[in-house]
Amino acid sequence: MKWVLKCLNVYQKCQQCQSSEQLLELFLRDPNDFLSQLVTMDETWLYHYDLETKQQSMEWRHSGSPRPKKIRVQKSAGKDLASIFWDKDGILLIDYLPKDQTINAEYYSSLLVRLKDL
Repeated sequence: MKWVLKCLNVYQKCQQCQSSEQLLELFLRDPNDFLSQLVTMDETWLYHYDLETKQQSMEWRHSGSPRPKKIRVQKSAGKDLASIFWDKDGILLIDYLPKDQTINAEYYSSLLVRLKDL
């Protein structure tokens, strides 16, 4: 697994070049089978909200009174971190980080083991 950082130092730039050269070699060996050998992963925060029903948002008002202002931005009721793995054929694995768990090497290792076992 290779990580791409936003601000690379000289050593990291060299590592990135080596990784790119390895991918190019893989492609040159068998261009037709290249994509079947790649798996990509990304993480995203999924926010969820407590939506007010239309009935809950209704209020009595005089016909000449101004409409109430609706606030469009509301604080999310919570968020979950999803780790998603996919290849050329589609999604392979989606994992949701359990509440109160930290992302660390052990967490990523367990994801890779689960992915390998698919």
